[in-house]
Amino acid sequence: MRTTQHNIFHNVDIITVSLYLILVLMGWLNIYAAVYNDEHQHLFDMSQKYGKQLLWIISSLIIAVILLLIQAKYYPLFSYFLYLLFLTACLLVPYFGKEIKGSRSWFRVGEFGIQPAEFMKFATNLAIAKYLSNRQLNVKSHNFNKIKAFYFQYKAVFVCVCLFAIPLVIIKVLQLETGLAIVFVSFIVVLYREGLSINFLLICFGFTILFILSLIYPIYYMFIVITIIGILTFTLMRRKTKSIIYLLLFLAASYFTVFETNVLYNKLEKHQKTRIDVLLGRGNINVKKEGYNVNQSKIAIGSGGFLGKGFLQGTQTKYEFVPEQDTDFIFCTVGEEWGLVGSFIVIVLELGLILRVMYLAERQRSKYSKLYGYGVASILFFHTAINIGMTIGLVPVIGIPLPFFSYGGSSLWSFTILLFVMIKMDTNRLLILR
Repeated sequence: MRTTQHNIFHNVDIITVSLYLILVLMGWLNIYAAVYNDEHQHLFDMSQKYGKQLLWIISSLIIAVILLLIQAKYYPLFSYFLYLLFLTACLLVPYFGKEIKGSRSWFRVGEFGIQPAEFMKFATNLAIAKYLSNRQLNVKSHNFNKIKAFYFQYKAVFVCVCLFAIPLVIIKVLQLETGLAIVFVSFIVVLYREGLSINFLLICFGFTILFILSLIYPIYYMFIVITIIGILTFTLMRRKTKSIIYLLLFLAASYFTVFETNVLYNKLEKHQKTRIDVLLGRGNINVKKEGYNVNQSKIAIGSGGFLGKGFLQGTQTKYEFVPEQDTDFIFCTVGEEWGLVGSFIVIVLELGLILRVMYLAERQRSKYSKLYGYGVASILFFHTAINIGMTIGLVPVIGIPLPFFSYGGSSLWSFTILLFVMIKMDTNRLLILR
């Protein structure tokens, strides 16, 4: 016991920490390559982004050590407090923050800036883990009747959805940060892991497909198809009252989804509509205007070939053809300079870290720690999949960083906090009785 108290590195998962350090180091070198110019060749030039990123890395390592010093028992105790604290910060930043690139989501003092929305992910993860740690979503585990079990299950689901939907709406509506807002949807994975019915996810997936199709095809065409499906289903199904009610609810929800999709699309900002049109191939997209970002990104990655052009040899990167090449499009630098091999290595490292976090979560004796761990894995996976997906044109450009890789202090700090709180919880797993 004394060793555990005096040695903060006791039981620390070396594999997780190693993956973290490798990704951070590779990210730093690729930021250097992304913004490199002949006038500032020194890797430690603090006037350049790679110099500033080094400071963020050092401060992140300090934060990691501090988190390992804090006793894990305090995280459940302060979960709701931290949630309310960062939620308040997210509410205040649109009024007292500084506007950057059309979004007022930063508190800034001189050259130092913090984005509360990044830390809201950590706080929301704590709050959801705290709430669900004393509840059960699996109906079969209840000893009372199904109606009461159903009520308690979906009450818990409703509260959890509110916990991540509230910051989602605040960040999207008040701060105009669509990318960071959408990340909060990843917490649905935690609900599923805790026992939420697969039918719920299948319904969500089905309506997501319907949403996408509604963006591609005219509204009247979608209404006709839904009506035909409804008629065929009614003809083939057993005409019981319960089945008919379900069918009517499905049709009503489908019509509503199609209609609201078109309404929401028309309410989007012009640049947001453009990103969707580029992804779906709607209209006449000019690759020199609307489709410029994604087109240049594809050119950069494709030009790297199998082994890449070599470190600091990327022409697309070096001559700044790719916008935001050190943040949202940092993966383009990897693709161009390190090729398919380098891109594959980065993806393997990111996925390796995510799988390792899931492994840590699964071996926890505390339900709170397990839920928190799956929240961390969900956030990291969502960020990785969306960031890489948008650089190769598979998803709309919504502007979210690649974990531990993209330039930015707030994102690096938030990912470091997310990860090392989990690592700290894992060091204490053997002290918890089953």
